[in-house]
Amino acid sequence: MQIRDLPFTDPGEPDTRSGPRFLLWLGRMQLGGQLKSLGWGLLHFLSIAALPYGVGIAVEAVVAGESGGLAVAGGVLAVFGAGVAVGDLMLHRTSVTNWITAAARVQQLLARRTAVLGAALTRRVAAGEVVAVSTGDVEKIGWFVEALSRFTAAAVTVLAVCAALFVYQPALGGVVAVGVPVLALAVLPLLPPATRRADHQREKAGRATELASDTVAGLRVLRGIGGEQLFLGRYRDASQEVRHAAVRSARMWALISAVQVLLPGLLLVGVVWYGVHLAQLGRITVGELVTVYSAVMLLAYPLRHFEEIAMAYSFSRPSAQRAARVLGLRREDAGADGAVAGDAVVPRGDLYDPATGLLAPEGVFTAVVCGDPDLAGRLAERLGGHAPRDAGDAPVPSALLGGAALDELPLAAVRAAVLVQDKDPVLLSGTLAELLDVPSSGRLSGEEALTAAYCGDVLEALAQASAEPDGDPARTRITERGRSLSGGQRQRLALARSLVADPPVLVLDEPTSAVDAHTESRIAGRLRTARAGRTTVVLTSSPLLLDGAERVVLIDGDAAVAVGTHQELLHGDARYRAVVTRETEAEQEAREDRDEIEEKA
Repeated sequence: MQIRDLPFTDPGEPDTRSGPRFLLWLGRMQLGGQLKSLGWGLLHFLSIAALPYGVGIAVEAVVAGESGGLAVAGGVLAVFGAGVAVGDLMLHRTSVTNWITAAARVQQLLARRTAVLGAALTRRVAAGEVVAVSTGDVEKIGWFVEALSRFTAAAVTVLAVCAALFVYQPALGGVVAVGVPVLALAVLPLLPPATRRADHQREKAGRATELASDTVAGLRVLRGIGGEQLFLGRYRDASQEVRHAAVRSARMWALISAVQVLLPGLLLVGVVWYGVHLAQLGRITVGELVTVYSAVMLLAYPLRHFEEIAMAYSFSRPSAQRAARVLGLRREDAGADGAVAGDAVVPRGDLYDPATGLLAPEGVFTAVVCGDPDLAGRLAERLGGHAPRDAGDAPVPSALLGGAALDELPLAAVRAAVLVQDKDPVLLSGTLAELLDVPSSGRLSGEEALTAAYCGDVLEALAQASAEPDGDPARTRITERGRSLSGGQRQRLALARSLVADPPVLVLDEPTSAVDAHTESRIAGRLRTARAGRTTVVLTSSPLLLDGAERVVLIDGDAAVAVGTHQELLHGDARYRAVVTRETEAEQEAREDRDEIEEKA
């Protein structure tokens, strides 16, 4: 696999049972690249390890006064030097390719999972965790995949050098063969505490990232209530906790590095002392002593990769665990997520939720009142074909459209049939024209959708902010997530985008919660007209939207308990009236007493 071949046609189906299994799966998916990197790594490390042999020949030639031996030594050093240069160049090239392709594979998998789950993703996983996985965690996972082949080459080189030294000079080679495994294994007792500290640091960093993300997203509200300093103080405390955790983690890794410098140095001192003793006894030559000494000294280079792989695994394991947790989220369906929309059979008919008994007849504007906002969010998720399947929870039946279970249909068919607009819609960065350039039936133009969503003041604001000479709002750029706009303006632009899409079924979760009453009343009248003949479900407790609905359903205690028009339910159902008017029990009793007195009078 080459970088120029990215993105992958098929990134594969990851093993998400655990972080280590996910890393192993990534390694298998890049087996060809790993083998290439291993081959070049062996050339590089073995060439380095063989250099002392040429040095030994040169020393022996000088002692014996043989010029031919020097020529042979020069040729040996030239060959192995070329091997070092070529191996290093190609090892770096293949290793970086493994890193980039592994990171690209993970990012592509995350993008596909996000596209499949849609708004349901952030209901199951914190937004900060998704950001952490798609940014820093991807790099750490790629680091481990890249370092694995280098470590394997280094380990093979160390074993080969120990074996060669034992054959070349058994007395000193035996010392090296015993000492090197001790060096390699000496840091193992330090790895568990180092890993725990690194995990603690990343946990603190993840919390700080989530806090920063929440603060930035709610900055406009925080300024309105004067809460900026409070949240800045919280973030300052969180960042200090990250710093302290990072310092503790760095101390442990510094200790590991110090051990890996100290122990090879002690081994080298021991080899020199014992070698000099053997040379004095005449059991080895000076050239052999220099060869063994140089080989032991150069072994410190491949041994450093033992520390690197330990660090890479320590940092990548929790990252892989988070990635596996996100990638393991599934839309429980029997169809194919990747089905082409044009080939999918789009269901038609009434929308029904068996869990609550909610029925939204085809072509009818239905409003749903839920006393619990969390229940409304879960209901919107089910109506969009994402029935939750959390571990330990009883299975929740899928919503039905025309009698067909949505979570058993191909995702493309569900997306073509049902569009769910979340209560906090996201506007991607780009121009207004790009925002409204979505797949649609063409029944409603962008201008008509903006009018229906009452976006006149939004267009004026965009025209004033436009960099174009004619002040065309359609070419004005909207910042990331629409943060340059107010909450009400974002909601209305998102509503216009949904109206342009013109899906057969449109589910709106509190679409006007951030707009004023005057604007809401205008939207309520225009929304019903714009969606005439289409199935529309609005989850809201706004009297203005409820009054414009053809059918209103009250859900109380996870069940639909009343159906009618807004006026019928307002006068005939106390539970509905309590939710819509925010009437307390005391106020309800006082009103009933007044009504009773008026009737008697």
